[in-house]
Amino acid sequence: MNSIDFFHSAGLGLATGLALIVAIGAQNAFVLRQGIRGEHIVPIVAVCALSDAVLIAAGVLGTGALITAAPAAVVILRYVGAAFLVTYGLMAARRALRPQSLTTSEGAAKDGGAKRGLAAAVTTVLALTWLNPHVYLDIALLGSIASAQGAQLQWWFGAGAMLGSIVWFSSLGFGARFLRNFFARPMSWRFLDGGIAVTMVALGAGLVLGA
Repeated sequence: MNSIDFFHSAGLGLATGLALIVAIGAQNAFVLRQGIRGEHIVPIVAVCALSDAVLIAAGVLGTGALITAAPAAVVILRYVGAAFLVTYGLMAARRALRPQSLTTSEGAAKDGGAKRGLAAAVTTVLALTWLNPHVYLDIALLGSIASAQGAQLQWWFGAGAMLGSIVWFSSLGFGARFLRNFFARPMSWRFLDGGIAVTMVALGAGLVLGA
């Protein structure tokens, strides 16, 4: 066992972690929207990264195997998560019908669009993260790959996956500010919220249908 093995496992964990989270989904859509609006970016990114760290650690410890052994819990999460996603999707559709814009100097909402409070934003991102049953399937997948690395390397794999989460959510949350000029136009928000609405409802329907 040498340093190359450690870096290889960490690199594999980084690539696997990114492959699982870099996709159009409820959590990413919410982080992107908050980043564009410039609202509570640091706590939102921190909550996402910390949640992923806890989930990845659970997978490395073998919790994923326990989750897959309790299908009833996954079914309950599926329907609860589906209800939440559809509700959030309908809210996004409502926003799309009444689009807002940003003042580029302040990043504040106009046209009556109220800023989301910190508690509400954190609660929403926690729900989008922990009520998604697919995340627990990801735990099982990460756990199985980590265990294949062996006892000495599995935590290097986990560390790589955690780093991938930090890099991705930081890039998404803080990088979104470069899109603010584009979203200074109400029509841009109409497209974004319309896309979010379709994504959320489709994800919710997929959960109900067992996709």
